[in-house]
Amino acid sequence: MSIESDVQNIINTQWNKRTSKSVPKTEDVALNGGAVEIDATFLYADLANSSKMAKELDRRIAAKILKSFHLTSCKIIKNLGGVIQSFDGDRVMGVFTGDSKNSNAAKCALQINYAVSQVIKPKFERNYDKVKNASFSISHGVGIDTGTVLTVRAGARGNNDLIWIGRAPNLAAKLSDLREDPYCTFITSSVYNVLHQDMKYSNQKSMWEKRNWKFLGDDINVYRSSYYWKT
Repeated sequence: MSIESDVQNIINTQWNKRTSKSVPKTEDVALNGGAVEIDATFLYADLANSSKMAKELDRRIAAKILKSFHLTSCKIIKNLGGVIQSFDGDRVMGVFTGDSKNSNAAKCALQINYAVSQVIKPKFERNYDKVKNASFSISHGVGIDTGTVLTVRAGARGNNDLIWIGRAPNLAAKLSDLREDPYCTFITSSVYNVLHQDMKYSNQKSMWEKRNWKFLGDDINVYRSSYYWKT
């Protein structure tokens, strides 16, 4: 079958859409016309300076840093009820559902900050002089947004996975790219406004700072935090 026919078949296909309260598995969504609408909170955790790591460090050391970041991030996401949905080089995406999805995702972000700043960074600097003396510091960013998205299965038969269409995953990914040290966690006002009180304040002091940010030409409110939460 030609590429022209493939594209036309996609255009002609009618979506068989259903709603779900939980994150679907790939095999639960039909490749041909399957679609699931879901209300979820998306978290992207992105390890910073991966290009500099590859340039300045022995690749075996850089690989250990990446593995440590992915391992700790995944364990924290899963421990707080999130579903690991995809990896993209130095980035991992977690999806949270349920009544406490926003607070769980925010707590997850603060725990990832603990893992990176209090465990991974000091351990690698103690064990490797090249990491300690590098032009960069081991750091990361986490972005979180929430909303209703459409989930479909894309790719070729035998090589396919779920993709997510909507503002939340796209904006969360963009927020994870922000570099405003020591602020590592960025959430939208949609997330912040429904956080549990213990995720907003520490010792009666706000853990979040409001700021304005431009996304696709629109001014939106986001909140940033430098706090960490010990796992």
